[in-house]
Amino acid sequence: MERIKRRRLSAGAWRGVLARFASSGLTVQAFCQRELISTASFYRWRSLLEGASADVERPPKVSIAATASPTPGFVDLGALRPTGSSRFELRLDLGGGLLLHLVRG
Repeated sequence: MERIKRRRLSAGAWRGVLARFASSGLTVQAFCQRELISTASFYRWRSLLEGASADVERPPKVSIAATASPTPGFVDLGALRPTGSSRFELRLDLGGGLLLHLVRG
């Protein structure tokens, strides 16, 4: 395969590339070979620019209020040392009906 010289395109230039692709009637691979761009870059920029346009159309996210009880940001469990049993079990109630249950051993 031929080595393609790298060049950096702006977001506006990629919009133009994507517009040319839409009207080309070519496959992505054939179009990228003709334009001397990598297919990976094509797919990445198409994804980024489609996501950017979707962000404009999407309504703003609504934040969900946390529970009223204050919760610590970190819980120190201390060092885990082997005891008579090699089994370790931890249950954390994360609120909202969510329970984290870890078992080791």
